[in-house]
Amino acid sequence: MIDVECLDVTLSKKLIVDHVSMHIKKEEFVGVIGPNGSGKSTLLKTIYRILKPECGFITIDGQDIRGLTLRESALKSAVVSQHNHYNFDFKVKDVVMMGRAPHKKSMELDNAEDHRIAEEAISKVGMDDFTDRSFYTLSGGEQQRIILARALSQQTPCLLLDEPTNHLDVKYQLHLLDVVKCLKLTVFCALHDLNLAASYCDRLYMMKEGHIHCSGTPNEVLTERIIKEVYDVDVTVEKNESTGLLNIIYHPGYLRGKD
Repeated sequence: MIDVECLDVTLSKKLIVDHVSMHIKKEEFVGVIGPNGSGKSTLLKTIYRILKPECGFITIDGQDIRGLTLRESALKSAVVSQHNHYNFDFKVKDVVMMGRAPHKKSMELDNAEDHRIAEEAISKVGMDDFTDRSFYTLSGGEQQRIILARALSQQTPCLLLDEPTNHLDVKYQLHLLDVVKCLKLTVFCALHDLNLAASYCDRLYMMKEGHIHCSGTPNEVLTERIIKEVYDVDVTVEKNESTGLLNIIYHPGYLRGKD
């Protein structure tokens, strides 16, 4: 569904993404993890065409994104980014309705089906009571849930999520990822939280200093040795007997040397 081949991305004359290749299969939930500055967000921004690569290419559904119009790209993948700014004050429902724009012809008005899809998306993220609120009056976490609803109303086969759980408390971190996981879409998601990555991702790409350090299932990638190599922290990795999911336990530095 998504192929990245030999991608290099340079910002301010510095190589941020270094010869990265990856493959995300249809309806697979794939995460990209790594420390701050490892290139995760730059990689995502290049896939959703905010940034242009120095070399390499990206295909979605077998089509090189360089040959797609922005509208065609928006029909293939929807984006939930870290930061969302608007120059005008919109109601929540108006923000979510923006997701219907790629499906409309020039000057075509929204119809009853568009409104139904938007209302359903708002309901999925648990924001029914906020429909007529101003987007500006929402907290950062509430805004992030509305941006997810906008992406859902776009009705694309692929979601690109750039650290979507930022600004969310624990309940809504889980709720957002539960919603996405249950949609059976192709998902490529940058995450900071290793426990969330272990719980929701089918496969992981671990980045370090702009390149892919390793990839595989959470069990293969999230080992004590690899986490130490990449993050320079000591952890214990345990497997929950009832769920089979990993639990990463961090060792605080101040406890070193204590019995």
